Amino acid sequence: MALDGCGQLCKCFLIMFNIIFALVGMAMFGLGLWLRFSSETRGFFNIDLNTQQFVIGVSVLIALGAVILLVAVFGDYGACNENLNGLAVFSCLLAILAVVEIAAGVFAYMGSDVVGEQLAKFYITVYAQYVDKGDPGLAVTLSMFHNVLHCCGLIGALDLLVKQTCPKTGLWDTLTLPACPTVILNLFESKAPLVMGLFLGTAAMLITALVCCNILMKQIKKSHLSAPVY
Repeated sequence: MALDGCGQLCKCFLIMFNIIFALVGMAMFGLGLWLRFSSETRGFFNIDLNTQQFVIGVSVLIALGAVILLVAVFGDYGACNENLNGLAVFSCLLAILAVVEIAAGVFAYMGSDVVGEQLAKFYITVYAQYVDKGDPGLAVTLSMFHNVLHCCGLIGALDLLVKQTCPKTGLWDTLTLPACPTVILNLFESKAPLVMGLFLGTAAMLITALVCCNILMKQIKKSHLSAPVY
């Protein structure tokens, strides 16, 4: 169908946007499945007590990745085929995602201290159960925390109960390794504005795609009305 320059530009933008969006969805979906079923992270799901936050977080990651893939499929189908129904579904899903992204960004900023406290409690739970049971799966979980955050145990470098799971560094670095709960709390406090910016930036991209989608829909309707009747 004949589209003017603005319509063609929006069509190209939506196709590229949805390709990237699909890749992001696949990455999130794949990461969620890896966290759920990998032998390196399975220990998270064998931990008792108050650790359902992690299970819920991974489930949300898998579900969100699947939703993003679904949105991208509708978007690409609607844009490539200039299909109004596909674009209508895409625009509705996109609007919902944009609202969710904005809400999540605000929540991440306002509740960063709560999230940090929950993750610190989660770490303490993993630590306590490892010390109690000596489970190799929990050792892998602790090693991931220690190497990613460059910390060691509840008291830092002098924590001998989990020494074998701590990062292997030089003598001076080993002696200055901080306690993990403190590192977790400081990390969430310092990175809260960045996390909110990422959420709001993503929401801005979604809104831009939504505007382009509406412009393209108007152009398609206009071309339908102007098409000659045989």
